[in-house]
Amino acid sequence: MHHVLRAGDAVLERAYPGRARGFRRCSLVDRAAGSVHMGLGLCALDAGGAVETHLHSFEESFFVLEGEPLLVLDGRGTRLAPATCGAVPVGVPHAWLGPATGQARWIEMQAPQPRGPGLPADTFFTGGEIEYEEAPLDIRDPRSRHLFRLDDGQLDLDNLKAGAPVEAPTVSASMATALLAYSGITVKMLVDQRLDAQLALMFMVEYQPGGVAQPHDHPLEESYVILEGEVEAVADGARYTLREGDTFWTGVGCIHAFANTSGRRVRWLETAAPQPPGRHWYRFDRDWDYLERRLGPGL
Repeated sequence: MHHVLRAGDAVLERAYPGRARGFRRCSLVDRAAGSVHMGLGLCALDAGGAVETHLHSFEESFFVLEGEPLLVLDGRGTRLAPATCGAVPVGVPHAWLGPATGQARWIEMQAPQPRGPGLPADTFFTGGEIEYEEAPLDIRDPRSRHLFRLDDGQLDLDNLKAGAPVEAPTVSASMATALLAYSGITVKMLVDQRLDAQLALMFMVEYQPGGVAQPHDHPLEESYVILEGEVEAVADGARYTLREGDTFWTGVGCIHAFANTSGRRVRWLETAAPQPPGRHWYRFDRDWDYLERRLGPGL
């Protein structure tokens, strides 16, 4: 099972009436799309707007696309520039305030999937004024344990070949912060256990021209929001050209593949839920086709 939502069909609607002002959301992936594990949305918040302090019985992660919203997380207020991401753990109070001018937009990932109408509540507003102490984001500060900021240098293999000076404004390098590169594809983890996310992953994917992922499936759901360029995608035998602003979703067991035939790079924001197992996250058809050829005709 899979789902495609074109950029032009993503319509923002008012959300949290009575508890928010200037806030709108569009559901990109939910149970109507066939998902059972994730609630993916596009959020927008106007200058002067706010979402009152609340908490969820699900985990929430986010990636800022434009503008500079202020996130109040457990009493600490942080102005978030584009390409800032983070995790809001289960049960942690938080609020959103609009940018100084214009509009802020971000992708929001919720796991497990929020409950539907008629079921017990999973979002709880605490009431009262939004109280916080504002401080700039310092990703080197260990207290910024739920937030991270991506810059282009972190996706540049040549840039990563040299050692970083001790005063470099980045998190300490480790296997958890490494860039994965294969088959013309680079993957940078954004939100995972390092930021205290336990139920979902969020990462940036970049395909160079000619980059390809052969047909495969997963024991989990994945979503893909195209941020730049275009890519050819196949799911359940159907073929699509995905462009900036499009959303693609594949369910458990959906055989899918990607190829960048555009002549320029493509980037997308990808999420996975539940978090993958230690092994057998990917099942490539070609590996099992090879085994079948080795063993001869099956049943």
